[in-house]
Amino acid sequence: MRDFEGKKERMKLNSEKIRDRERKLKVVKMSILIMLMSLIIMYFLLRIVFESGYFTISLDPAFAQESGLVMYEKISEKYERKILKATRVDFMDNISVKWLPENIHEMGEGSHNGKNYLAYTFYLENMGSDTINYWYQIIVDDVIKNVDKAIRIMIYRNGERTIYARPNEATGNAENGTEKFYSDLEPVLESRKGFEPGQIDKFTVVIYLEGDDPDCIDALIGGEMKMHMDITEEHITKTN
Repeated sequence: MRDFEGKKERMKLNSEKIRDRERKLKVVKMSILIMLMSLIIMYFLLRIVFESGYFTISLDPAFAQESGLVMYEKISEKYERKILKATRVDFMDNISVKWLPENIHEMGEGSHNGKNYLAYTFYLENMGSDTINYWYQIIVDDVIKNVDKAIRIMIYRNGERTIYARPNEATGNAENGTEKFYSDLEPVLESRKGFEPGQIDKFTVVIYLEGDDPDCIDALIGGEMKMHMDITEEHITKTN
């Protein structure tokens, strides 16, 4: 009888040990799962922060599907994209527009940056059956140390060049050879009307720091400006 009770007690102890071990295993598995989830979340957060320095162009997917508007970066390889990403420029010193190549819009496709400037070329094509209109706008994501005072955004559309800049701080007038920013948050806002089926619009976006701008002073050193470009059917005004 005593042997039976002893075996029963040992079995009970073994069962408790097994249950205790299983609980510990569950805790370890849960801890590992939480750590993995934390690492995954951290990875994506760091990726967002890291990639925020790139200049991107986005085509509204709903508009693209409805209208037949497509976007790509090589005329010989019409690989449709909804988002294009330009190679960033880690450091940009001030230069003059006179120093930029006159044929910069013909010097490459996709990213073709040079010393102290960003240059990116891409295409929009109407592959639909209807004539459409679209908007293109550049939106400011962040500005550090007011560097936008001397930033220039040069856009070639089908070879026609427009340079956008903040108005002169003292006079409020447009800087020489430029169009005034549409607003602080949307420096560029343009409408493309009458885009017919089969037509292709070629864009080259160039961003640089204009050294001849009277607002280009030492206080801007170390500044940053992050922007992106949207292609949409309608324009929605951005607010703070």
